[in-house]
Amino acid sequence: MKRDPLDIVYSEFIAIREDNSSVEGAVRMRVKIDPLDKLASKCVKSRDKWCQRCGGTGGLQTAHFHSRRKRSVRYDLENLCLLCFGCHQYFHENPDKFKEFFKTRLGERAFDMLNSRARITQKIDKAAIGLYLKARILEIDKEE
Repeated sequence: MKRDPLDIVYSEFIAIREDNSSVEGAVRMRVKIDPLDKLASKCVKSRDKWCQRCGGTGGLQTAHFHSRRKRSVRYDLENLCLLCFGCHQYFHENPDKFKEFFKTRLGERAFDMLNSRARITQKIDKAAIGLYLKARILEIDKEE
């Protein structure tokens, strides 16, 4: 029986190769990427440079601790980190390990604040977020 992509739970890992073919046995689903997603990803890649779990440099992806569906933290840099494909898959298969990874990465207070921000449901200001991300990329590039 074919499943509707909307029925797929977030915790289920979805793997798509760079050539856009799905990995054997994986569910294939397109995620809508908006310009702010690309900008946030560029910012995270500039900041993190390599996989934050294993230190690898191949197959890097921007990972969200809280789902992109949580609009209040979708572009929040504390909610994002760079992971290689393997580590990204590992964390989706082991959500408790992902939680501990992010808690250690941010510190308990910042982690609690991120979780609080994730519960906010009001509309976000995409223009302001775009300006912030562009400024942050410039800051990161100057630090190098």
